[in-house]
Amino acid sequence: MANNREKLLEIKDLKQYFKVGGGNVVKAIDDITFDIYKGETFGLVGESGSGKSTTGRTIIRLYDATAGEVLFNGENVHGKKSKAELKKFNRKMQMIFQDPYASLNPRMTVADIIAEGIDIHGLAKSREDRMKRVYELLETVGLNREHANRYPHEFSGGQRQRIGIARALAVEPEFIIADEPISALDVSIQAQVVNLLKRLQNEKGLTYLFIAHDLSMVKYISDRIGVMYHGKIVELAESEELYANPIHPYTKSLLSAIPLPDPDYERNRKRIVYDPKQHDYANEEPKMREIRPGHFVLCSEAEYKKYKELYQ
Repeated sequence: MANNREKLLEIKDLKQYFKVGGGNVVKAIDDITFDIYKGETFGLVGESGSGKSTTGRTIIRLYDATAGEVLFNGENVHGKKSKAELKKFNRKMQMIFQDPYASLNPRMTVADIIAEGIDIHGLAKSREDRMKRVYELLETVGLNREHANRYPHEFSGGQRQRIGIARALAVEPEFIIADEPISALDVSIQAQVVNLLKRLQNEKGLTYLFIAHDLSMVKYISDRIGVMYHGKIVELAESEELYANPIHPYTKSLLSAIPLPDPDYERNRKRIVYDPKQHDYANEEPKMREIRPGHFVLCSEAEYKKYKELYQ
């Protein structure tokens, strides 16, 4: 599907290590490689501590990479950059955060929050133009112009996340990293926010990295999905393919935990518990190998042969 399309983002051998107490090192991202194509949504899933949010923050340069490359439109994000180059990059790539309250300045009005990027990048010709843009952005995300002079505490969680989305859209980015943007919201509101993101993508030609731990919602929004475990991507495939034919035992474990609105199924559902000790990597480091067309799994040579026989 994606091979004929243009790469917007290339992640090559990316590592993000943190030093902790006693001279120990935490390998939050441990040598991952994947591409994101223009116009697609790439879902990144895994449990807490898997490294998915660190991946998003490293891509956008909130963290400096320990090693590896992040190429955005062919340019190295982590190379030395002048202030002007950084400013240009920051306009093209934006982030929506998990907690819509913590990410909004409580002392600023909604208008000033949304217009912050407009002001930094000098996108408005006048004060009237600035407010016109703010009103348009509010309407784009399903709010109205009366909300402009209010403060974040006056809004619900779903409304605050819409304000965060409007702020990200204000600088007309190409690429948005959505870091668990719905996990702090009520289930009834989650679908509304995801549908809004999908609509905006269609209207504005946006590309998303959608980070989440909820596999069911990721399937709904994503074209392709990467599954992370302990800093590594263990499986990568198109969304439908991953759900229909999960191969890595960790992916199977995640899928087995998804509840279904079926009492009989739930009564008999068997949760698959993932045990990393089932892999024998003592003599060989695993690597990403293509098991089915476009479907990659982190495995040893012996596992690769077994998977090829089982899933051809």
